[in-house]
Amino acid sequence: MLKFFPTRQFLSGRFILGQLVAGAFWLVVSTTTGFSADSLRVGIAESDITPPVGFPIAGYYHERLAEGTVDPLKAKAIVFRDANAEAALVVCDLIGIATDLSQAVRLRASEKTGIPATHIVISATHSHTAPDYMKELWLRLGNEKQDPLRAAYIDKLINNLVEVIAVAHSGAKPATLDYGSATQATPVSFNRRSVMRDGSVRTWMSHDNPDVVRVAGPIDPEIALLAVRDANGKSLGVVSNFALHLDTVGGLKWSADYPYFIEQTLRKGIGSDIVSIFGTGCCGDINHANPRSKVRNTADFIGNSIGETIQKQLGNLKRIEQTDLVVKSRVVKLPLEDATKEEIARSLKILDLANRKQPVEFLDHVTAYKKLMLDQLLHREPFTNTPLHITWGLSRSLAGIGDSLPVGVTVMAIGRDIAIVCLPGEVFVELGLAIKQGSPFKTTLVIELSNHVESIYIPNRAAYVGGSYEVTNSALQPGGGEILVETALGLLREAATSSEP
Repeated sequence: MLKFFPTRQFLSGRFILGQLVAGAFWLVVSTTTGFSADSLRVGIAESDITPPVGFPIAGYYHERLAEGTVDPLKAKAIVFRDANAEAALVVCDLIGIATDLSQAVRLRASEKTGIPATHIVISATHSHTAPDYMKELWLRLGNEKQDPLRAAYIDKLINNLVEVIAVAHSGAKPATLDYGSATQATPVSFNRRSVMRDGSVRTWMSHDNPDVVRVAGPIDPEIALLAVRDANGKSLGVVSNFALHLDTVGGLKWSADYPYFIEQTLRKGIGSDIVSIFGTGCCGDINHANPRSKVRNTADFIGNSIGETIQKQLGNLKRIEQTDLVVKSRVVKLPLEDATKEEIARSLKILDLANRKQPVEFLDHVTAYKKLMLDQLLHREPFTNTPLHITWGLSRSLAGIGDSLPVGVTVMAIGRDIAIVCLPGEVFVELGLAIKQGSPFKTTLVIELSNHVESIYIPNRAAYVGGSYEVTNSALQPGGGEILVETALGLLREAATSSEP
């Protein structure tokens, strides 16, 4: 059955500044008939994290203020618990997860639930009609002066993410799990990089252009699935994973983009209270726009199509019989690109021109913004006062970290059948496919944009030769993506060995 929990909670600590915030949470619970005391228990909860009108909206290189709501933004949590391990995954309708945000939430949620902080993953769907919250978070954590409305939303965001984990944790009950995957046959995803006649690679090119030779890379048509049912067989939640960028809605109103329509399709077909948890797959080079067509797929078309594919496959999923939970996590250091004093000086000039509405080449604008972000990461004494010039990318926990970015890779495995891999940044599809190909588990969900967004894009090494937007907008030196693949496969192997009967 579904229960409604109105929750008011004071949260204290270094990151959370103690403001009282009310949030509404929905908890999925199930009966315990037919399960042993040490069975895997699962809890699912969701919370509304929609910002107020007037809060900055994300996605681009200038401030835009939200004017309303198309559909609500949510944080959706699933908690796994057995006698030996606990883990939580929270997927948020946000453009990315700042390291400052994940640290604040994971620390408080761990204190509240007992789940190790390293076993808690906060992931973003990457909606471009979600809040541009990172500078406001930076200001709030530093107790800096800011708009009270914006400060209040930062408190709400942190508190609601902590509480949604706590609600899912406390409500976890024995459940049956089914796993498998579906193939998205209706074309909704396309590799957005094209090889040109001069050997370069360019992003977002129409294939009507005679200089286009071919698409530069693959797509991943698999929708990996994990379905949760209670002891009586009632569907409680579906975790799905598909590689497709979220930037289809546009405008100045809050929207969860196409995952909202996945949820609505599943609720119409399965039950109005089912929780749809969509984890974005590795889609750093994957878009919704077909380069061979002038017609672009809309959010409702994409979400309804994916939702229908999922719904048709649910009856064909296989039951997980061995449900031992194994959680593995490792921090790796990804080498950062440099940002010299001369580059920062040039970047400041470019950003000044852009702020004055003067013409600036798009990739020059991207590079300038990235270099200022790198300046505050690389240098204990940055070459400029970075917060005066950028909004997203500011970080208190990573300021002056040095020439490499510490990021976490986490694997949650259930028996020998299914594993969830959580990676930072916007990861190229080639890297996600490599992890799936090498995984010893029958179904592997690979979810990007988890816990750390500061890498920005994470291309495969070969992509750096071709260049273009994603390479320009990566904070990393070549090879960072391959480090993530090697780390993920190592953790998957450890998890598979640990779960052997």
